[in-house]
Amino acid sequence: MRNLILVAFVEPVADGLVFPRSEWPLHITLVRFDADAPDSADAAERIAGLAEGPAMAALGARLTVGEDAGFGRNGSVPVNLIQPQPDLQALHEQLVSAAGSLGGTILTPAHTMAGYRPHVSHQGGKRLNPGDAVVLDRIALVDMAPDGDRTVRRILRLWTLPETEEPPRR
Repeated sequence: MRNLILVAFVEPVADGLVFPRSEWPLHITLVRFDADAPDSADAAERIAGLAEGPAMAALGARLTVGEDAGFGRNGSVPVNLIQPQPDLQALHEQLVSAAGSLGGTILTPAHTMAGYRPHVSHQGGKRLNPGDAVVLDRIALVDMAPDGDRTVRRILRLWTLPETEEPPRR
């Protein structure tokens, strides 16, 4: 079993980056799932292949940060909602479908498809603010336990806008 997550980072990251599980860069979760495959490296490659088209098509979408909210048990996790945006919703739905086509188990099915509420969790002193503009310019596949180590995360694949490219207006 391999626990994977597809996210849109809203701060700079590098392909292959390893970081402690308690120090996530700011991000929007797109879909989190377990891949049940005899060869977990193959599962990651297969999901990366399926995710590439939707990820590349969504790059450049402009998002707006919405209101503060509380997620988790008793609303104890501070987040900023992301205002509804068709490209982000379509990306989420395509990635859920891709994970499902590989037999992946979605860990929070109630929070997918029509129940998807994109947000950015506050991380220590880092957070976004209502009204901030964000460009969807870094989408990544992240291993939640590289080499079986649940204390760290590793970016397995990163799709980005070329730095010289002006994001399309959407």
